[in-house]
This record gives sequence, C-alpha cells and structure tokens, in this order.
Amino acid sequence: MQVLEHLEPKKVFALFEEMCAIPHGSRNTKAISDWCVAFARQRGLEYHQDKSNNVIIIKPAAPGYENAQPILLQGHLDMVCEKASGCGKDMDREGLDLAIDGDYVYAKDTTLGGDDGIAVAMALAVLDDQTLPAPRIEAVFTTDEEIGLLGATALDVSPLQGRKMINLDSEAEGIFTVSCAGGNTTTCILPVSRAPFTGSVLTVTVGGLTGGHSGAEIHKGRANANMLMGRVLRALAKNTQLRIQRVDGGLKDNAIPVESRATVTVSDPQAARQLAAELEAMLRNEYRTTDPGLFVKAEEPAESGTPMDQASTEKVICMLQCLPNGIEAMSADIPGLVQTSLNMGILVTGEDTVQASYSVRSSVDSQKQMLKERLACLMEQLGGRVEYAGEYTGWEYQEHSPLRDLMVEVFRDQYGKEPKIEAIHAGLECGIFAGKMPGLDCVSLGPDLLEIHTPREKMSISSVQRIWKFLLEVLKRSKD
Repeated sequence: MQVLEHLEPKKVFALFEEMCAIPHGSRNTKAISDWCVAFARQRGLEYHQDKSNNVIIIKPAAPGYENAQPILLQGHLDMVCEKASGCGKDMDREGLDLAIDGDYVYAKDTTLGGDDGIAVAMALAVLDDQTLPAPRIEAVFTTDEEIGLLGATALDVSPLQGRKMINLDSEAEGIFTVSCAGGNTTTCILPVSRAPFTGSVLTVTVGGLTGGHSGAEIHKGRANANMLMGRVLRALAKNTQLRIQRVDGGLKDNAIPVESRATVTVSDPQAARQLAAELEAMLRNEYRTTDPGLFVKAEEPAESGTPMDQASTEKVICMLQCLPNGIEAMSADIPGLVQTSLNMGILVTGEDTVQASYSVRSSVDSQKQMLKERLACLMEQLGGRVEYAGEYTGWEYQEHSPLRDLMVEVFRDQYGKEPKIEAIHAGLECGIFAGKMPGLDCVSLGPDLLEIHTPREKMSISSVQRIWKFLLEVLKRSKD
C-alpha cells in the first residue's frame, strides 16, 4: 500500500510519492528527468529534454482557451539530501521513506524534498487532467537549482511561447513572492603542507545545531558549525600545541551546516578535552535559543594521518576565524528584508588543500561583487585563491503585473483576505527566466513547507489542498 494514496488531491500526492521513490538529489537527476519524459510520452504530449536533464512538457489549450496567453508552470527536479545523524540511507541510490503525522507528510530521518517535488507533482497533475479548462500549459522542470540554479541557467527557452509564469517554489501559503536576490557560489581554496608532529590525536566535533536554509533563514541567528569550529580550533591552539589533520563540515553551500568535524594532533589531550567542555558551555549559552542542542566534543579518532605543518594550521584557523559569514546588509527599502549575506556551507579537506564553499546572495549586484572581492582579498593574503560558479541574476519587482493582479483576485475570493506580497533573500529561478524572457510576468507561491533542507522537513497536507484549488482557479480564469 502506498503511504499517501488516501490523500486528496489523489493525483498530486500519487505523483509526489512516485517522485520520492526515485533518488533525485542535486547532480543526480537523470532518473527523475527520464521519469518526466516517460510521463509525457505516455500521454502523447510534446516534450523537450536537454543535456542538463531539464524537461519541458507542453499541453495544448483546452477548448475555449485557444486565444489565451500560455501559462508556464515551473519548479525544479532536484532536492537537498540531508539526513539525521546515524541514518544509514544512501540518498544517491535509495528512495525516501514517507510517513504522515497529522496534517504533515515527512520522510523518516531525511529531507522530504517537498522543495520542490510538490511543484513537479502539481504541474504533472495539471498536464494529466484532460478535462481541465486552461490555456496552453508549458511545464518547465529544471535541475540543480539547489546548487546555484544551474539547470535554469543552461535551459534553452526557445520552445516556450508564454510570458506568464507561476513558479511553485515558495514555502509559505498566503505569500506571493515577486522579487528575489541574485547570487553565486564562491569557493575559497587554501593550499596546505603537511609534516609529522608528535602528540595525541583527537576528533573535535561541533554539532547538534539547528541548521536551515541559508537564504530564507539566515536572519534567524542560527549557528554555523564551520564558523564555530574556527573559534574552537583557535581556542585550542592557544592552550596546547595543535596541528590540524583535516577539518570538514556541511553538505550544501546553501544549507547552514549543522555539524563540523576536525581531526587534530595535540600535545596536551587532557587540556584539550577540558577546554572543549568549557567551550561547549560558553557556546550553548550564546546559542541557547537558536541552537539548544549544540555540543562540542573532543574524542579519540577512528583514524589518523600526517597533520598539516604549523604554518598551514595557523592559516586554516585564520581562514575559519576571519572569513565573513551571515548577514552583511539589510534592505533600506523593504523593512525586514536581508539585502546581502553569505553562508559557509561546505568545508572540506583534501591532501593539499582546504576548501570553503559559500553561497553568496544580494539583491544589489554591487554588494554581491563586494563580498566576492572581500573573500578574494583575504584568500590572497593567506596564499590561497577563490573560484566562482553558478552566477545568477536577481528578479526585480514589477509594478505592472496582470498575473499578480489575477492571483490576488482569486486569493481574495477563496481565502477572504489579502495575500502578502513580498521579496525574498533566497534565490529563485524566476530571475534567470526573467533575464532570458523579456517581458516575463511572474509570481512565486507554494504550500506550507517547514524546516526545508533539514531532516525535520515536513509539508502541510491541507495547505497543498488549498494551493491546488487556488492554482486550478487561476488557470480557469486565465482566458486573456
């Protein structure tokens, strides 16, 4: 028996459950892309699939809608693959274990991928309904959104006729997003050298953090495990001779890392363990509200190797202590909106380098460039370098938006109140599409998704039902 088969709307939840059975993390989207193509073929629909695994599926207009402007329905195929500590699931090979708790669908011990699987399920359900009164539907499913909007950047939009797009990649019902930040991925690369050092080997772990989305939740003051590791290593190095063997933390540059781990060689292990306990008490006090589960441990390692020399160790600690992280500027135009930020999401050690990967965001291009220059400047002083990838543009607010006006009208009729119109700090593919398709009229919305990009992610069933009803009515009224 399927877990979600009794939920309404049946087609939406059935398609969502099918999708969850197929591994579809970023850079692992070929299978889910082929699944979408098979869907189109089975129904005789026009489709386009490219080398980036993006898929476009087109459904002709229903009778009476032949002269209406086409509507684009857009979402992304990839998900952030995070799992709880101790979870043995291989998310590159295994599907998700879905479960229901009251009004919520979740995946046991892993992220759910409601961001953005529910958009794909809804768009496919629209394509599957042969009785639905609607204009020509152009469903656009992009890939690798979570690692820099890469699929949208590579997409050839020439098959698309529409200039009205409903993006289904928002996570709060009742909010229409109409503008977003631009950004990029900046990787800081520090060369390191290694040399033997006599001492005791310990594994230092900073973990138990809350984590979250580095755009949508960067303003909540949650701890970044990689940045805290810099503080911990600096304190340890001041109290005992220390050499770093490796330091690693985080899995995605756009997720606030929940754990960071370093293998170190120290001359005084007892002092290191005592200081770790003291640092845990201090940091737990600092983050008692945002990260109540925070811990710092210094334990015997499972394995050890040749550590970095003293100069490299000092440079790594300096990098982790001094690289910027978090909010850099708030918007002066939109109260409460984060304007510029960055998140050290991935820290990884190789044989001869330590690399820190950042998600850099700003709604002001010059400030995004400023952060890139700051990172480059510091890395140059340390003898390192930076690399840039995944550049994407912001999405500017449009005063005149017939699509937004229609959606507000439908929302008012169905909910009996006004929706909230807002800009967000997170990146959305709408900016990429707006840059490629002049005159694009776009609004982003979605059902309630809680704690996305964490193993605690869950999706409201009743919210999906309301958003589905809302979407159908918007399509029904789109005769212009």
